[in-house]
Amino acid sequence: MTEASPERANMGFIGAIVAVATIGGFLFGYDSGAVNGTQNGLKAAFELSPGGLGFTVGSLLIGCFIGAFFAGTLAESMGRRNVMRIASVLFLGGALVQGFASSQTIFVISRMIGGMAVGAASVLSPAYISEVAPASIRGRMTTVQQIMIIAGLTAAAIVNYFFQQAAGNDSTHVLAFGLSAWRWMFLAQAIPAAVFLVALFFVPESPRYLVARGRLDEASGVLARLFGNSVASAKLDEIRASFSTDHRPRLSDVLAPGTIFRPIVWAGLIIAVFQQLVGINVIFYYGATLWQAAGFSESQALLTTVINNSISLAACFITVGLVDKVGRKPLLLIGSAGMAIMLFIMVFAFSTGTLVGTTLTLPGHMGMVAVTAALTYAALFNISWGPVMWVMLGEMFPNQIRGSALAVAGFAQWFANYLIAQSFPVMAQWSLAGSYTFYAVSAVISFFLVQKFIHETKGKELEEMHG
Repeated sequence: MTEASPERANMGFIGAIVAVATIGGFLFGYDSGAVNGTQNGLKAAFELSPGGLGFTVGSLLIGCFIGAFFAGTLAESMGRRNVMRIASVLFLGGALVQGFASSQTIFVISRMIGGMAVGAASVLSPAYISEVAPASIRGRMTTVQQIMIIAGLTAAAIVNYFFQQAAGNDSTHVLAFGLSAWRWMFLAQAIPAAVFLVALFFVPESPRYLVARGRLDEASGVLARLFGNSVASAKLDEIRASFSTDHRPRLSDVLAPGTIFRPIVWAGLIIAVFQQLVGINVIFYYGATLWQAAGFSESQALLTTVINNSISLAACFITVGLVDKVGRKPLLLIGSAGMAIMLFIMVFAFSTGTLVGTTLTLPGHMGMVAVTAALTYAALFNISWGPVMWVMLGEMFPNQIRGSALAVAGFAQWFANYLIAQSFPVMAQWSLAGSYTFYAVSAVISFFLVQKFIHETKGKELEEMHG
């Protein structure tokens, strides 16, 4: 097996590719986080009930699981780069229409369109990075995707805080051009979306996709630019050998008689689904609501969201230093155990609260206990499950089934995400402690599933992946 080592690789070129691909991650984070802090505006503009708010917020995720599924399958026929270009156009259109939407129906449709872009970027950016990076640093390179996701979430929180302050601490107040502050929170995303679209015209197609399509001269040229002429020829032969000689990659390649999916696809489904069942996106989508339950004002809640996202971003840099040294599986196990502890602390804190009307009020220091546990939980997630799941989904599948397996795992991940986001407002009205008990138990279960079914991929070339 030929190792494409960093010493022989064109790291400037690889770095530029990673920088462009992870703009998709930034937009993934921005589009996901932009709604956090706009909920008062959405409720006022569209007269939403708690269930209606959950659907409106969660409608992004309907688009996400559709986008993730079709991006994975389209990537096998159109290429990784072309599908990401389509995603960038959807990001741009979704941001503009969400900002100008005159009705809940139009807003929800545009949010689904944006969600399709998020779903596509979520599976293709890490896969694309994995297919161009040397194995010894592939984890670090792919972890940049999670850094950019958190950077996008943080940017959305900062932009939202700025507009909320400019509107006199009320996101429903009108700012420039007769548009309310919450609308500007969505419109701001159009700028990085346009940058992503332009930048994608300056990066090459994945060499593994080119080999799968029989475009060997182009693949050889890209490999030479990535790793040098001395490595390119041997690497091209290894990639060719990893594909089936009787047909091109197709969705049915993920199937196995008797168990529906191949074992490696089941492993991908485990980490994809449980990344969401631990409840992390409740913090990202409804963080402002959670902080207000702890006794914070709207302004303080948005500022706490910025702090939370900044801590999460710092945690991702820890992962960059560990993922190619410690490995993927140990980080997942550490994350599962740590998150379970923090979630049970949150359960205890919320169990001491009392309802004042429809608002949960926590006594004395319990509000700070809940917030501290939540911040620690988010940091642990972003040291482990946050980046590592995307790293593993991008690298764990054999070349022959990578796009199809990503379609299945991406669909499952975003569908689980949708169910968590849709159910939280209703569950929180019933019992905030009960909601977090479910997330805590899921974290415990994830520990044992990882221990039994997930295998280490650190340092392995993509052509060594089997299953």
